[in-house]
Amino acid sequence: MSVLVGYVPTRYGTAALAAAVAEARLRSTSLVVVNASAGDATADPNHLNSEQLAALTAKLAGSGVEHTVEFRSGRDPVDEIVALSADPGVELVVIGLRHRNAVGKLIFGSNAQRILLEVERPVLAVKPGP
Repeated sequence: MSVLVGYVPTRYGTAALAAAVAEARLRSTSLVVVNASAGDATADPNHLNSEQLAALTAKLAGSGVEHTVEFRSGRDPVDEIVALSADPGVELVVIGLRHRNAVGKLIFGSNAQRILLEVERPVLAVKPGP
């Protein structure tokens, strides 16, 4: 069994990662960290650069939780998370949640909403602290 977390190098991703590590510890299970983007890895700020990857790796190593990091690009991030969450070993999906106004949702859509509706596992949506 495992906990799957969608991670981007933002405060929302950091909040999701912290909650996912806590859930993996609580459930005595492994953690799968997914960094996904539809854009080009060299231009998309949601893709981890080498410094961010090193910091993430150090943080995960210090967590004491068995983990893997998956990189996905070229497809919609929501599609990637939905596909990975279909694995029978995934018991929980964790995502970061940010507030978006109605116009923003209308123009850009809401990845969090799509994940909540399309993933067939429990989803934990977390917000960063102040």
